[in-house]
Order: sequence, then C-alpha cells, then structure tokens
Amino acid sequence: MEAIECITTRKSIRKFLDQPVSKELIMEVIRTAQQSPSYKNSQPWEVAVVSGAKKEGLSTLMIDLLTADQPPCPDLPAPSSWPEAEGDRIKDLLRMRKEATGIDLGDPAIIKKAKKANFSFYGAPLAVYLYQDSSLSEWSLFDLGLFAQSLMLAAHGKGLGSVPQAFATDYSAQVKEYLGIPATKRLVLGLSMGYPDMDSSLNKLTTSRSPVEEISTWIE
Repeated sequence: MEAIECITTRKSIRKFLDQPVSKELIMEVIRTAQQSPSYKNSQPWEVAVVSGAKKEGLSTLMIDLLTADQPPCPDLPAPSSWPEAEGDRIKDLLRMRKEATGIDLGDPAIIKKAKKANFSFYGAPLAVYLYQDSSLSEWSLFDLGLFAQSLMLAAHGKGLGSVPQAFATDYSAQVKEYLGIPATKRLVLGLSMGYPDMDSSLNKLTTSRSPVEEISTWIE
C-alpha cells in the first residue's frame, strides 16, 4: 500500500473477524514499526502481544475490576480538562458517534459498557500493550507515540486493523502483574489488533479532521 493512502485510509477498528493472525505477520509489523525515529536513537519502547487464553483471562480480570467499581489508576492519568479548540473536537466526536451508533458517551452507564467492550478488545484475536521504563522523560513518551503510529500504519498496510485504547490501561498495576511486566515500567497504551470486519456498522464511522488552515501558520 502506498504511504499516503495508508495514512489517509487508516481508521480505528472496533469489530474484528474471527480469524487468527500469525505470529510471523505480527513480528513483521513490529519490525517495521521499529524504524520509527527516537531521541538519540534510544528506541524507548517495548511491546507485549497477548493472545488466546491469556488474553481472555486479561479481559476477565479487567471486567471483574470494573464490575467491582475498582477506581481506575492508569500510569498516565487521564486529562482533567481540555483547551477550548481540543474540547470542541472531542464534543464533535461524541456527537458523531451518538448519531452513527446511538451510543452516548456522556452517560456514565454507557461509559461502563464501552469500557467492557474495550476490555474485551472488541473481539480482536490480539491485545497489544506498549510500555517503557517509568524513569524515562517526556521525550521518550513522545517517541513511543511515534512508534504507536508506525505500528498501526504497518498493521494497516498488511491488511490488519487496530484501535488505540487508553481505557485498556485503567488498571495498570494489575495488568502488569498479570502479564509479567515489571512494576518499574510505564504502561502507556493498549491496542486491539486483527483482521477488520468492515461490514460492521461499528467500523463505518469516519471521524472528521480540522481544516489544515486552522492548525497551520505560515511565517514569511
């Protein structure tokens, strides 16, 4: 797939086919993502790929914690507020999702249901976690973001779908213990990955983007 097409056609996938993904293909996707740039080539990223019974057990663990009303405690705290422009874009997304799917993410009960779907990894065969040493600086967090984008684009280029999931890190301590990730690591992001079910209505929504004139400034 040509690079520009790959970037412009990638989208978040929330329904997957019941089709296994080979370890060889995932390793190729990760190997491609390793070409991401990083501060002084520090490559501050690590990847855990979870499948099969271990993934199902992870889903059960997180759903049980949610059902017991265990307060979330992610390694990266959720934002408490947004500047006006970014906040307006979030409101626009919530409106679009409500119109397209009937899901109102302003409703606490619906949020809980949405988290359960997140914790089930939307039926994907693979759960992928990205993490790094917690002593690393914000530059390394930025670098891991570059790696995450490369990972999703490489997956898309190979016919796979993915969705980045902040909710999947809600119970970071328990997830790290379950997966054998050292407590000294910072759990940054979870992703679902597999072959996308493009016939599903959940994958029909295409989010908007701000006009380029709104986010760019020419200085001459």
